[in-house]
Amino acid sequence: MLEEENKIIAEEEEKKLILREYRSLLRALKHRLKKGDKRLVRRAFEIAADAHKDMRRKSGEPYIFHPLAVAKIVVEEIGLGVTSVICALLHDTVEDTEVTLNEIEMEFGISCSKIVEGLTKISNVVETKNTTQQVENFKKILLTLADDPRVILIKIADRLHNMRTMDSMSRDKQLKIASETTFLYAPLAMRLGLYEIKSELEDLSMKYTENDVFEEITQKLRDTKRERTKYINEFIKPIKEELERNHFDFEIYGRPKSIHSIWNKIKTKHVTFEEVYDLFAIRIILNTNTEKEDCWKVFSIITNYYQHSLERLRDWVSTPKSNGYEALHTTVMGPGGKWVEVQIRTNRMNEIAEKGLAAHWKYKDGSSGQESKLDEWLKHIKELLQNPDSNAMDFIQDLKKDILGDEIYVYTPQGDMRILPTGSTSLDFAFDIHSELGKTCIGAKVNYKLVPIGHELKNADQIEIITSKKQKPQPDWLNMVVTAKAKSRIKYYLKEEKRIIAADGKEMLFRKLDNMKVATHSDNINEMVNYYKYTSALDLYYAIAVHTIELKEISKFTVIGDRLEAPKEAEKKVVAREDFQLDLSKEMPAKGYELVLFGESSDKIEYKLATCCQPIPGDDVFGFITSSEGLKIHRTNCPNASTLLANYGHRVIKAKWAKNKEISFLTGVKINGIDDVGIINKITNVVSGELKMNMRSMSIDSADGLFEGTIMVFVNHKEELDDLCTRLEELEGINKVLRLDMEER
Repeated sequence: MLEEENKIIAEEEEKKLILREYRSLLRALKHRLKKGDKRLVRRAFEIAADAHKDMRRKSGEPYIFHPLAVAKIVVEEIGLGVTSVICALLHDTVEDTEVTLNEIEMEFGISCSKIVEGLTKISNVVETKNTTQQVENFKKILLTLADDPRVILIKIADRLHNMRTMDSMSRDKQLKIASETTFLYAPLAMRLGLYEIKSELEDLSMKYTENDVFEEITQKLRDTKRERTKYINEFIKPIKEELERNHFDFEIYGRPKSIHSIWNKIKTKHVTFEEVYDLFAIRIILNTNTEKEDCWKVFSIITNYYQHSLERLRDWVSTPKSNGYEALHTTVMGPGGKWVEVQIRTNRMNEIAEKGLAAHWKYKDGSSGQESKLDEWLKHIKELLQNPDSNAMDFIQDLKKDILGDEIYVYTPQGDMRILPTGSTSLDFAFDIHSELGKTCIGAKVNYKLVPIGHELKNADQIEIITSKKQKPQPDWLNMVVTAKAKSRIKYYLKEEKRIIAADGKEMLFRKLDNMKVATHSDNINEMVNYYKYTSALDLYYAIAVHTIELKEISKFTVIGDRLEAPKEAEKKVVAREDFQLDLSKEMPAKGYELVLFGESSDKIEYKLATCCQPIPGDDVFGFITSSEGLKIHRTNCPNASTLLANYGHRVIKAKWAKNKEISFLTGVKINGIDDVGIINKITNVVSGELKMNMRSMSIDSADGLFEGTIMVFVNHKEELDDLCTRLEELEGINKVLRLDMEER
């Protein structure tokens, strides 16, 4: 009886909490509600609450808390309206419950049903195990982005809430979702102008993929908060006073950089936390109608007090980013010889920076045309997706680089600006202007100087394309371009040309088969395709047309009725080759390696260590089942981890090291410092003398009084390697000691 009463009380408390969250959502939406909107939102909430009534999240809380939280993020952090809130409330109903798209359309209209359909498709992307299908679904997502970006914006809100509430999930799920977030959702958020959300997604991903580093940086930020605040106030004081004297309406404050951003600097610049100079940024937000003029006035005031770095000036006020971002960034030398980044924005610019696409549309009618860059980008996505033939992973990688990477700004001879990814060439530029221009490109004039088609472009270059009607795309062009559009068009032209040549080969083959009294059906064609190790009939026909395969070779096949059978000796050769490859792969794992796998059961099986990150016992690892080399073990912070976990989650298995002190693992450290007399002797004393480590090799290069080198040692556990790094860093004259990944060796 008591249990029943407690259950009723608990249910009542949950209902109160759900209603509280719903009312909080309405308050956030208050200023956007028009007549009849409140009723629609209420109806969407009721449908979602009823559909999910028997569902709970991994944390144990009622599932309805999730769509309510997503809807609130959509309003407060992204700035979308009523339609998006309705769709956020209903985003999981079609996939997880009996609610149909037809029911949603009848209740809320075609717009809502299409957005919910798009959200359902995105969820299916992650779940499919077929990579090709995954890419096709990914294309659909991006097409939806181009047609109605609210789908992606709601999905980003969904992903953000999942990342905020992921503690109760299993370790393998955490890794997969975190890597997927880093791989796709964080770059998308950045490209859509959601910088705050992008930073939070990256930080939360890092919390699960590199927890030790995350906690370390978090703690150091806490420890240095008082010192940082004191410095910010000192830096701000004279600027604030001067701005007030000049009657500016402004807000000025300092904010810390994201943990992920700090970690990136530590890794890329090989510095310690204490050596990262821009742990925070000063932000000045102006309330003004004369935006460009006042931003530069503030810049002038700042440089009156502090010397700025010419190399670190970024003028996105005159030339906004393609996602609509506008601001003036500069880095100045502050008190105590410290570099400080300063960002100057207006209220409008700040809203676009925080809420991205939604704010961009809000200001669209009243702006000068700069905002059209984002519309152009959305149009560009559609163009990229028009290629009918794409390799799955190539497509994703090219697309990421093209639409989610860094940008350069270049100009046509008429002075029109084009935005291209960093690393773009003259050929990329030609295809960006028009496919036919790219197809016939033979060279270019960059800043009036003649250059080849593979010339890499730089910011502010002016390019004139030179063409010839006799020119046609070549296979090596694929190595000269970086944009997805250029690659897809080149592949298309090459394939079209291949099809024309292959048609002759097909005709030649069919005549030969007719003479042999053999049917030309698909079974016989596939027999030949498999025998010659081609991937398609088109490759076979092409090989015959260019005489890679001579027609007389077809006579080797055995004719049984109207069927062909491949020569037996060839089959034996192929088997022998496969056996040889298999033997090679078996030699790679060191004898005695053991790993405990946690899946359906706990087993010890053979594996290989991934060469990209070279894990050792003690590292946080996962297993990845390759298509040809069996099980490979990667570190969770491996450079390739996010790609593997995001795209091949079905091949990932949980893994944990077994205790085995008898096995040694080869690893290494990178070391640099002052080239002083006896420094090598000091290093060897620590490695071989004090720590009794088995050193395999040491290489040292010195120049201008400095040295840099690598030490390869055998260790039983990560703790031994960490101890080595600590002991070496304590030596006088040693500047830095870093773990060496295999790909650096």
